[in-house]
Amino acid sequence: MNIWIQRSIELANNKNYLDKLFDVYPMIPNKIRKIDETYWDSIVQAFNNKDDICLIKYLLYLDLFPIKDSYIPFLRRDTANALKNNPETVKRLCNRLYKMGLDKIREKCTEPKETNRQIGPLFKKWCKNSFDKTKLLSVTDFEKTNENAILDATDKEMMDWAFRTVNYKRNKGLDFAGRFNGKYLIGEAKFLSDFGGHQDAQLEDAVLTLTAPNVKATKIAILDGVCWLKTNNKMYKAITEEYCEENIMSALLLKDFIKSL
Repeated sequence: MNIWIQRSIELANNKNYLDKLFDVYPMIPNKIRKIDETYWDSIVQAFNNKDDICLIKYLLYLDLFPIKDSYIPFLRRDTANALKNNPETVKRLCNRLYKMGLDKIREKCTEPKETNRQIGPLFKKWCKNSFDKTKLLSVTDFEKTNENAILDATDKEMMDWAFRTVNYKRNKGLDFAGRFNGKYLIGEAKFLSDFGGHQDAQLEDAVLTLTAPNVKATKIAILDGVCWLKTNNKMYKAITEEYCEENIMSALLLKDFIKSL
């Protein structure tokens, strides 16, 4: 098994892993979503008048609909026709809304964004704060030197650079790219907060970059979260069995890995 996988397992299953990881992924709650008060007055009026179609229509304009229902995305994408053509669906949703009451509706509509939707930029922000700022270079400056450096660029800019330079051909942006002792390094970073569903897909996405063929660079997957827990879950099995020889590691070990190059 790759030593960086072993070290990551040891790190995550001993004390202070989450405490240390907070430096990389600070899960700070967002502020509540704002609703224009004039617009809210229209929602209140529709609610009080039991105007089902107007109530649903106004609520669909908000960032967050107050109830979770699998039919909501359809209504959002075809509001004018779908509300008119599906009276039973409108009635069903409105019955739930009337039972909730206006206070609860407003509370739900103004809930902060979930913290796991903020995770994307946090790794790059941590990199900027953790590495020597003189080594963080734009693509243009990066290509002008052969010195050790880290690309300070968007996901797409890194992808385009990697396509030109190291034969990376996935149509997928990167979270990390650099050059150390003459060796190029590319990778993706993922915080896997739970098992199953979208989180499994996130792991698979990182693996596709890790196993991309004919890339002229060292490829890494920077993973954190439940994937390091010693369980029978397929995340842990994939990392410790199928991909056990790949360069997979916690973000907390990234600096050590770079020093080893």
